[in-house]
Amino acid sequence: MKQTTPSSATTQHYPLTRLPGVGPSVAQKLARLGINTIADLLFHLPLRYQDRTRIAAIGSLRNGDEVTVRGEVQLSEIKYGRRRMLLSRISDGTGFLTLRFFHFSAQQQAKLARGVQVECFGEVRAGASGLEMVHPEHQQIDPATPPPNAARLTPVYPTTEGLRQLKLRALIQTLLNDPGLFNTHLEELLPTDMLHDIQLPALAAAVHYVHYPPADAPLATLQSGEHPMQQRLAFEELLAHQLSLRLLRRRQEKRPAPALSGEGLMQKALLDALPFALTHAQQRVAEEIRHDLQQPHPMQRLVQGDVGSGKTIVAALAALQAVEAGFQVAVMAPTELLAEQHRNNFTAWLAPLGVAVHWLSGKTKGAARRETLAAMAEGSAQVIVGTQALFQEEVAYAHLGLVIIDEQHRFGVHQRLSLRDKGRDNDGYPHQLVMTATPIPRTLAQTAYADLDLSIIDELPPGRSPVETVVIAEQRRDEVVARLHKACREGRQAYWVCPLVEESEKLQCQAAQETAEALQAALSDLRIGLVHGRLKAAEKTAVMACFKAGELDLLVATTVIEVGVDVPNATLMVIDNAERLGLSQLHQLRGRVGRGAGQSSCVLLYGAGLSKTARARLAILRESNDGFVVAQKDLEIRGPGELLGTRQTGLVNLRIADLQRDHALIPQVARCADTLLRNHPTLVGPLLQRWLGDGLRYGKV
Repeated sequence: MKQTTPSSATTQHYPLTRLPGVGPSVAQKLARLGINTIADLLFHLPLRYQDRTRIAAIGSLRNGDEVTVRGEVQLSEIKYGRRRMLLSRISDGTGFLTLRFFHFSAQQQAKLARGVQVECFGEVRAGASGLEMVHPEHQQIDPATPPPNAARLTPVYPTTEGLRQLKLRALIQTLLNDPGLFNTHLEELLPTDMLHDIQLPALAAAVHYVHYPPADAPLATLQSGEHPMQQRLAFEELLAHQLSLRLLRRRQEKRPAPALSGEGLMQKALLDALPFALTHAQQRVAEEIRHDLQQPHPMQRLVQGDVGSGKTIVAALAALQAVEAGFQVAVMAPTELLAEQHRNNFTAWLAPLGVAVHWLSGKTKGAARRETLAAMAEGSAQVIVGTQALFQEEVAYAHLGLVIIDEQHRFGVHQRLSLRDKGRDNDGYPHQLVMTATPIPRTLAQTAYADLDLSIIDELPPGRSPVETVVIAEQRRDEVVARLHKACREGRQAYWVCPLVEESEKLQCQAAQETAEALQAALSDLRIGLVHGRLKAAEKTAVMACFKAGELDLLVATTVIEVGVDVPNATLMVIDNAERLGLSQLHQLRGRVGRGAGQSSCVLLYGAGLSKTARARLAILRESNDGFVVAQKDLEIRGPGELLGTRQTGLVNLRIADLQRDHALIPQVARCADTLLRNHPTLVGPLLQRWLGDGLRYGKV
C-alpha cells in the first residue's frame, strides 16, 4: 500500500489566531469546544442541516415549521412587561408574522424599522397574537435586488455560550474557500489502496461536502448520517477509537504484574463446599481467568453474563487465586446495596476458608474505618469489598494483586484509573476483572472494549424457569394487588418497584413510601418492608436481611434493587410505571425473580397515554427473557450510551459515527486497524490526534 507522510507538528498546530476574525476572546470560546487548531476547526462537524434554499409564503406557515421568509416590516415597537422585548411585525402580502426579541440593541432595532425589507430564518410557533419567530436569524435585503436563494444547505454546529452559529459558519467557510489553507491542514491519512479497498471517498471531498452540502443534497440521508461522505468520516473516527484501544492493550501487555500461581487448594475447597455445581459456561470462564492471572502482565478481562448466570462465584474463585498467591483483592461495586450483597456472598464463601473479608464504604466511619484502613495497609485485610471509597486518597494497600469491578460501566474513567494505580508497586500493576450483568451486543463490546478480553457466561444454572412477563394497564392495578396478595398468602415473596420520578431521588423515595403505605393499608395481613436510596446503609441491610430470611412478604423498593439481590423464594415482581425505564434496566429488575425453582412472574404496570414506541418496548420484555436480545433492542432504541453508561469516556462521545447505525463498518474498521498497526505505524499517531485529541489522556485506563 502507498503510505502518505504525516504532516509536521507546525502544520498540525497552526494557531487559530492566524485566521481573520479570531482574536483571543473568540479563540477562548473555540477552545471550550476542543477547537485549538485549524485542523480541529475542519473536524468540528455539523449536528444537523437546515434547508434555507426555499422562501416560504408567510400565509402558508404552520406551527413548528423551520423556514426562511421574506417580508416588509409593518410595525416595530418595544413592549414592557415582565421582560423588555422588541416586537417587529412583517408581511409579504400573504400574511403576517411577528418577530420577537428579548435581547436586542439600538442598532438591531434600527435595522428592523418600519418599511425595511428583511429575510428571516427560524422556527415558527404560536404566539399571543398569531404566529411568531423568537430570535430568528435575520438580515436586511434590497427590494430592488433581492438576494438569491441559498445555494447550499445550512449546517448547524455544536456551539458554546457567546459563539454564534453565524461566526462558526463564517470561520469554516473561510477555510473551505482557501484551497491553500484547506489542503495544508486537511491531510489524507489513510493509504490510497485502503481507500480503494473499502470504497469510500477521499477525505477532502468528504469534509467539504459535509460542511457545505449542495442545495439538491438528500436532506433526509444527511440528517440520518448515512450519506457516503459522512460514512467516510465515521469510518475514520471508528478506526481512531479502535486503534487507541489496540494500543492501550499493547501497553497493558508490556506492563509487569504479579503472576498469581498456586496449587488451587482454596478454589477446590470452595467448590467442594458449594451446594451446587458450576455450569459449563462458568467453568470455561473461570479457567480463562485462572490462565490470565498466572501471566506476568495484567489481566484485562470483561465478563458478561445475563442476570442470574453466576458471575459472582466466578469472581470469588479469581479472588482465592490471588489470596493463595499472597496478594490482596479489591472488589468494587457502584452502589452500597450491591457492594453489601458482594460482602455477604464473599464472607459466606471465603470466611470459612480463613480469608479475612473487610468492608469499606463512604459511610464507614470512626474506629471501624481506622481499623479497616490499617488492616489494608499492613496486608491482613485479604479481600476488601466496597464502593468508590476503595480508591480515596488516604487508602493504601500492602499488596493489591487483583481488582474486581462490578457493573463497571457505571464508573467514570478516573475512578477505574485511580483504583488500578492504588495497586502499583514493585510487582507492577494489579490484574483487573470487570463484570457486567448488562449484556452488551458483541459488535458493541468488540468496539467499545477492544482493549479487553471478553468472556461470556451464556448459560443459566439448571432448574431456573423463564420468568413470565405480562404488560398491564394502570387501570387494572387492583387485579395486580389481588394477585400479589394471593402469591404472598401461599408462602411466596414479592417485590413492588417504584421507578424514578422526575430525576429526583427525594421524590422517588417519597413515591416508594406512599406506595408502601397504600399497599399496607390494602393488605394489612402482609409483612411489608421498604428500601430506597435515602435510607442509611444499616437500615437497608436490615430490611434486606429480613426479606431474605422470609420475615417479610413484600418488599417495596426503588431501583436500588436493580442488581445484586438474590432471594430464591421471591417469585413475583411488579414494576410500577414501567414505561419510564429503559429495556436493560427493566430486564435487570426482572432478574431479581426467577432465581429459584418455582415459576416466577414479572408484571409491567404502565400509565395512561402509552405511546406506540413505549408499547413496542414493553412488548420486547414480554416476548424475550434473553438479555442479549433485549440489549440489542435497547441499543437500537436508545443508542450505546444506555448500555455503556453515560460517563463512559470515548465512544459515547463520538462526533459523527454512531455505533448502532454504523455497525456494518466495524469488521472493516478492525481489519484496517490491523493493517495500519502492522504496515503504517507512523500514521496512527496523527489519526488519534485528529479524532481523540485530549481524549488520549484516557489511554491509561
